[in-house]
Amino acid sequence: MDKMSEREWKRLDGVGRVEQGLLSNAEAAALLEISARQMRRVRARVDEMGAQGVRHGNTGRAPVHRVAEEIRARVVALHVTKYGGFNDQHFSEKLAEVEGLVMSRATVRRILRAAGIEAKHQRRAAAHRRRRARRAQAGLMILWDGSQHPWLEERGPQLCLMGALDDATGELLAGAHFVAHECAAGYLRLLAALACSKGLPWSAYMDHHSSLFRNDDHWSAAERQRGVQEPTQVGRALAALQITVIAALSPQAKGRVERLWGTLQDRLVAELRLADARTQAQANAVLEGFIPDYNRRFARPAAKPQAAWRPVGAGVDLARVCSFAYQARILNDNTVRLSGVVIDIPPGPAARSYARARVEVRQLLDGSWRVYHEERLIATAPATNTGELRALKGRYHWAPPAAPARPTKAQSSTAAAANAGAVQAPLTNPKAKQARRVG
Repeated sequence: MDKMSEREWKRLDGVGRVEQGLLSNAEAAALLEISARQMRRVRARVDEMGAQGVRHGNTGRAPVHRVAEEIRARVVALHVTKYGGFNDQHFSEKLAEVEGLVMSRATVRRILRAAGIEAKHQRRAAAHRRRRARRAQAGLMILWDGSQHPWLEERGPQLCLMGALDDATGELLAGAHFVAHECAAGYLRLLAALACSKGLPWSAYMDHHSSLFRNDDHWSAAERQRGVQEPTQVGRALAALQITVIAALSPQAKGRVERLWGTLQDRLVAELRLADARTQAQANAVLEGFIPDYNRRFARPAAKPQAAWRPVGAGVDLARVCSFAYQARILNDNTVRLSGVVIDIPPGPAARSYARARVEVRQLLDGSWRVYHEERLIATAPATNTGELRALKGRYHWAPPAAPARPTKAQSSTAAAANAGAVQAPLTNPKAKQARRVG
């Protein structure tokens, strides 16, 4: 006989006390919280079967709804082979949607644990934290970031997933895509796709990656004069679209987007493995189908149903805004040269020449070039692979000077006496040849 529970020992003791005359049948039934009729049944079973009579009749029997052994074996085999590395919830979803085996996560978990397959993630008690309240409406704030990770495992190159999350709903927004590494082009492409599909958010929450913020000590002459650095290419686009920038001061501050990466590094990696994706193009194709499924499972309604996405202004050239911008001067032969790229400038109205004119040069995300003079498009050029120009030649390592301390009265008197008989040093020749700086 198997070890009896405390409840069964209590019933057996109660039956013994009734048989010994220490308790009446009704008194024992009240103490055991059963009816007097049930108490008589228990006593009759104990007389017939001994101590085994206090046990429930189904003890030791297989449950009627127990999963058949062949199905249990199939579940274990699928997890070991086709769905290796899937977590319990993800695996149970695939069993229902792909394999036609509909069962709860708890059932799947029991089958796997009984087969000696440990959980992918060990559960632990959550630490107490006070979470920032979500924005009330979709479109009030996005959180965007890049995640460098072996998404293709050993099958292909390491990629970076560029993605944006709506703070109010937790929705993985359209435009997420894989690139070789986190870069300005990835953020600009994400911003352009988001503007076309949803609209413009009111604010963007981000870390201090060099594509988003200037983290260097290089200052041009114009920046020194203004006392502020030029923004990055992405920062310039955000300012043009009137999107407020919110900087995260620690990794914990952008916890929602970090939790997104944790989920995707689990589920999306498994989906890429299932699809046998090996290239960046194949990974992007899997991601395109994965995003709607992710949002169906994890997105939540906003506190206020009315979305706050702003439409792109009618006069905004989104392709120009979400591109790489450079200032240049047209040479005497009416060309613009940037990083080995030569752009011919055709004659202007009345066959005018643009030689020595300052222009804005834009490389669009498709690689093509545009040249603007006083907001007027004057030239285009076909696509190249130049990408963002990061050269900092000709810039200064400089910080805004601190205000000089006022000299004391004694120091002023000493300096005046010392300078009374001093000979003034000759001025530097203003016509001396200056070192050329490439901006």
